[in-house]
Amino acid sequence: MRCLISAATSQAWAALGADASLLDRVSYGGPSGGLPARLPVMELARATVAVCSLAAAELTSVRTGRAVPRVRVDDESVATAFLSDRLVRVDGQAWPTFAPLSRFWRSADGWVRTHANYPHHRARLHAALGVPGDAGEETVDAVAEAIAGRTALEVEEAVYAAGGLAVAARGPEEWAKSEQGALVAGQPLLTTSRVDDAPDRVLGDAALPCSGLRVLDLTRVLAGPVATRTLALLGADVLRIDAPQLPESQEAHNDTGMGKRSTTLDLGDATGRRVFEELLDEADVVVTGYRPGALDRFGLTPEALAGRCPGLVIAQLSAWGRYGPWHERRGFDSLVQVATGIAELEGSPDSPGALPAQALDHGTGYLLAAGVLRALTEQHRTGGTWLVRLALTQTAHWLVHDLVSAPGEDDGFDAGRRLTEIDSPMGRLRHALPPVSYEGGPVNWARPPGLWGTDAPVWVGA
Repeated sequence: MRCLISAATSQAWAALGADASLLDRVSYGGPSGGLPARLPVMELARATVAVCSLAAAELTSVRTGRAVPRVRVDDESVATAFLSDRLVRVDGQAWPTFAPLSRFWRSADGWVRTHANYPHHRARLHAALGVPGDAGEETVDAVAEAIAGRTALEVEEAVYAAGGLAVAARGPEEWAKSEQGALVAGQPLLTTSRVDDAPDRVLGDAALPCSGLRVLDLTRVLAGPVATRTLALLGADVLRIDAPQLPESQEAHNDTGMGKRSTTLDLGDATGRRVFEELLDEADVVVTGYRPGALDRFGLTPEALAGRCPGLVIAQLSAWGRYGPWHERRGFDSLVQVATGIAELEGSPDSPGALPAQALDHGTGYLLAAGVLRALTEQHRTGGTWLVRLALTQTAHWLVHDLVSAPGEDDGFDAGRRLTEIDSPMGRLRHALPPVSYEGGPVNWARPPGLWGTDAPVWVGA
């Protein structure tokens, strides 16, 4: 067991505005060879899970009146959880994490990465490139031909203008010199702030830190759902809400829907909006993961939420940050890796590479959950409505510029030791056990995911 606190854990805990003296409650152990990379991915993974676990332990202490429980971070559990989307199975069946059109392509002057897992993004990619069809090798070949005849930046701009997702591969120096990259470099890892003087939150005695709390989950793959499944693990009633016209992949939900319920509501419809506002009136936490501005018309700006529901914890996640020329762009972990130079650093002279997991997503997800937990602790002490903000690019900057690899026990990693099976509505579900852990805390979710979008839009016990 390693008791020396890692620099990354200290950095993340400080970014959360937390008491540094609590760091001595953390220890580390287990094989750490599960996330091999040139960049210090394992250090990022270990630190983000550590601070999330410590924030959960701290809030447990608040609710029980006892000392802050000790936290042990197991590297094997952490690495397995960061690979959870690749390890999930139903009745032994696996699914690809990326669709055929979500990949690297050679352009006339470099490389482009696209993301087209969702049907609407695939259709916009086709439209931007002038490629007919929907699937199959012929479509892949046509997209390859269309991209090969254009520069990488031409593809990026054309696809984003059509509402799709494509990013030209950049080196870290090129990203740093760009306007967006320079702005990201000037940001902290995350921000937490008190936005008003709402009364102190009264949290009753409870064994789990989030027991009795209601979380509205307005997020999609992958960082946001990782955060909210962690809050569900810790006792929260988490209700995920999606628009019926933007269906989620059941395969993705099999991984990120652990412990949660899932429903659909059309916020543009009067009935759907009324039901949503009734849920909002009873919520304690609202987590959003859509691109900045996308939900503003529904009264979901921090200012509107604080005015309507003082005392909320509002957590907002974005890909590129809520500033700069890219702030309204859609984005995913794979695209952020390409834009920020990670793909070049992990690649070869012949082709770009990728991290061994969607580490920006998973790491940001645990930081997001930690931010919510810390906000709840501060609310108990001083009241207020709290706002937590993170961006995948800020996590990427931290990985590339601020973290260094730390020693670990690299031999003997076996993800199978951190997997379990449970019956679910979809069949026999194999999934990764949660890595967030503290003395006396939960070891697994209370319920498996269900069929996406089929739960009633009500709070448990309402």
